[in-house]
Amino acid sequence: MAPRLRLMIATALLAALVCACASSGKSASSNAGSKVLPATVTERQYDPSGGSVSGYRGSGVWYLSFEAQDGNSTVHYRYQVTQQQYMRYPEGSRVELVLQDDELREIRPGKD
Repeated sequence: MAPRLRLMIATALLAALVCACASSGKSASSNAGSKVLPATVTERQYDPSGGSVSGYRGSGVWYLSFEAQDGNSTVHYRYQVTQQQYMRYPEGSRVELVLQDDELREIRPGKD
């Protein structure tokens, strides 16, 4: 019985080692294929959706407009953002935009 038990333990250890090695490889980053652009907030806009029919405020849509440098070009973007992002970045704020397929993925505070 002892050799058989040793064989089972050795097999289990080998299987655990193989699993650990297989899962330690780096997976594709969620930001793979994305680009980070330094930008400045140029305009903030709030659009109350549907007006104030029910009198309930806060159900609108918030937008931030940005001016960014993409290579040698100056580009302008306008994206829908959360209310928290809208409040956090007033006009003139320097930020970093993380874009993937020209869609906004993240807004980071700019590096001065």
